[in-house]
Amino acid sequence: MKACCLSLVAVFALSAVLGCGSTKQASQSGQPVKVKAVQVIQKDTPMTSEYAGQIQAKNEIKIQARVSGNIIEKLVNGGDSVHKGQPLFRIDPRQYESALNSAQASLAQAEANLSNARLDTDRYRQLAAADAIAEQTLNTQQSVEEQNAAVVEFNRANVQKAADDLADTVIVSPIDGRMDVNDLSVGTYVTAGSTTMATVSSTNPVFVQFSMSENEYLKLASLHKNGMTEQWGETVAITLSDGTQYPITGKVTQVDRGLAQNSGTLTFKATFENPNAILIPGMFARVKISGETIPNAILVPQRAVQQLLEKSFVTVVGADNKAESREVKLGSKVGSYYIVESGLTAADQVVVEGLTKIQSGVALDVTLVTPEELQLSLN
Repeated sequence: MKACCLSLVAVFALSAVLGCGSTKQASQSGQPVKVKAVQVIQKDTPMTSEYAGQIQAKNEIKIQARVSGNIIEKLVNGGDSVHKGQPLFRIDPRQYESALNSAQASLAQAEANLSNARLDTDRYRQLAAADAIAEQTLNTQQSVEEQNAAVVEFNRANVQKAADDLADTVIVSPIDGRMDVNDLSVGTYVTAGSTTMATVSSTNPVFVQFSMSENEYLKLASLHKNGMTEQWGETVAITLSDGTQYPITGKVTQVDRGLAQNSGTLTFKATFENPNAILIPGMFARVKISGETIPNAILVPQRAVQQLLEKSFVTVVGADNKAESREVKLGSKVGSYYIVESGLTAADQVVVEGLTKIQSGVALDVTLVTPEELQLSLN
């Protein structure tokens, strides 16, 4: 306890030493200390939450062939924009053409056998009606006809499969999008359902995925008693890595079913239109979502706040333009400001420049500046 008290004394003594030199100098010269101050702002303030986000394609499909063989032709280049149904690759079709011809020949033979069986069945039926043959002979012939009909259907299925395999030697894009540059070269052997020939990603719209902590989610849920309402996440803005704001707002369209086990965060996806393909998968962005509006919030610039022993202080221009140190209770950050929950009123003026030169009771030469001059913003 004694050591703690000594530490506190040392901290305050250090603060006094840091300020006393300039203060003593000002008092000796009889001149007030020059500082800049701003008027405390009071206004309805919408709360904005920020999260780290990453651009993702809404659809990303790995292109794989349904048949095996060597690539004999590339019909697009890596990185090209493609549309749904556009041919991308061609696989050597020769074995599949041969398979189709063989299946068609087998079908023709089976159909001929079925035609003969039907003629025999008709003839046996007439003979049976005249009691010229036994009923068993007719029944046997009818079974032969049915067997031939089944063989025809089997061969028709083989023809259809062979035709499908031949058509599948031309690989087409399943979606509108853009190909990656890691596509395969002509001559490469591909295995059906195994080899990835290229990846195609959709470009419009896109997802921006971001996550919030469990505590942030609980705070959000407390504001919306019915859970995730449609009012939350209707207007989502993103700022790109170069500091520019994307001109189109998005909307939260997907919420994960639960917290991620490894990070304890809840994942969201917001959908953004991307007509000019500016947003590409892998890009990072700052996600901003407007929440509740705090009525008549007291706002003070962040640069006006000093921290000491887990407490927050501002220097107020007091009576007779003398410095007055005042403890404040801070709320959330909003742009360049803090929301002040207690300790200030809209009538106060706070020092924003020259804080290191003053301490309580020092006379001030105040220059009142505007938030615009200090480039302060609520965004």
